[in-house]
Amino acid sequence: MSLRINTNIPAMGAMRILGTTSNNLASSINRLSTGMRINNAADDPAGLIISEGLRAQIRGTERAVRNSQDAINMSKTAEAAMEEVSRLLLDIRGLAVHSANTAVVDSAQLQANQTQIRSVLDSINRIGDQTQWGQKKLLDGTAGVVANITSPNNVTSMFFGSTFNGVAVQNGAVTITRTTQATRASVTLANAFASSGAVVATAGSFVINGYSFSSSGTETVQSLVNKINNATDQTGVSASIVPNGPNVSIRLDASQYGSQYNIQLFDQQNILHNAASASASGVDAVFSVAVNTTAGVTTANFTGGVGPKTNGLLLRDNLGNSLQISESMNNSAAATQVGQIAAGDVRFQIGAYANQSASFSMPTIRTQQMGTSAVPGQSLASMDVTTAAGAQNAIRIIDAAISELASRRGDLGSFQSNFLESTVRSLQVAKENMTASESTIRDVDMAEEITAYTRYQILQQSGMSVLAQANQAPQNVLSLLRG
Repeated sequence: MSLRINTNIPAMGAMRILGTTSNNLASSINRLSTGMRINNAADDPAGLIISEGLRAQIRGTERAVRNSQDAINMSKTAEAAMEEVSRLLLDIRGLAVHSANTAVVDSAQLQANQTQIRSVLDSINRIGDQTQWGQKKLLDGTAGVVANITSPNNVTSMFFGSTFNGVAVQNGAVTITRTTQATRASVTLANAFASSGAVVATAGSFVINGYSFSSSGTETVQSLVNKINNATDQTGVSASIVPNGPNVSIRLDASQYGSQYNIQLFDQQNILHNAASASASGVDAVFSVAVNTTAGVTTANFTGGVGPKTNGLLLRDNLGNSLQISESMNNSAAATQVGQIAAGDVRFQIGAYANQSASFSMPTIRTQQMGTSAVPGQSLASMDVTTAAGAQNAIRIIDAAISELASRRGDLGSFQSNFLESTVRSLQVAKENMTASESTIRDVDMAEEITAYTRYQILQQSGMSVLAQANQAPQNVLSLLRG
């Protein structure tokens, strides 16, 4: 056994251990006072790195939820404005229908109706110009898609929304290529007559598309053709006299293109035909349309044939985009550039990270660009109900505008319900789960830490006692000196 007074090794060991205990006790007090397990990087470097990433994602997710809620409120603002426009369109449709009743409406009433329609159209333009969210205009075209016709001889109207074949539309050209040529139902009746002035000797009646015609047995071929043509609005069928060898026959043609416009003749007395019935069907047009999108140049098929011969053919895709082409375009198989799209949109940041955004093109509420698919070269802005033909065209134009606006409202409602509101719900769940994970890493378990704190307190007290005893050990040397 050796005794030293210059160097007290036991005291040094006790002091070292007491220092470690004091540091642990200080860390425990810090955790208990903050409630955090990690108060600085030294507490858990790996845990700090993970938790900081989670904190960034949680804060971003919180902001994304608020962004999505703002987007929902913005879309509600735009939809409310469009609802009011829909109400105004219904009002002026009533005026157009009233104006079409030319048997009882005089010129003063027609002019009054036209004046009221002008006032309503001004209100629609005002709504389009002034509807905004903060300083952001919503319905004036700056936040939507505008399609401009560059080949008016081939396309008389064009309407595109924000989505084409499932992807977002971008600036670029619109090119169309015919795949299937549209035809109108047509049937040449078999009975032959010497000339258009020849008498149709058989008396009786025949039916075309549910509408009955009578023949007295003294009428000429031309007079029966005139009868059929006078009822075209009811039957959708027109008649003409065509050569049949040295003689002539009557040919029936559907006034509109497409498979849904048929001819059905019932002629039991064989007045015009050598059989009791005859029928024919048209063929729908199919055009491949190419548009620039976020996925590059994208193509989709537009089909249809709705529209009188004089107005061309109205083609649509399954998203409500439409083109009205001329008959010359229907007769051409060449790829043709017919328009340019200027695509604007409102973009929402709906995620915590870069490129987690969504865009939506608001419709353009301008009377010059609404109802353009009904009558070539006309729109809501050009309606004139002061004439019988103008009133009929106005009804068609307004119906087209109502249909277009309803489609765009449906698109906006779907975006709000199926995208924005769904995003809010999923982000809220994600935030909850990420917060739970961050809490597991960063927050202190209070029960466990209090137990550790109590242990460090006891170890500190016992360490102080042992250090005091170790400092007394060199005094034993004095007893040797006294001896």
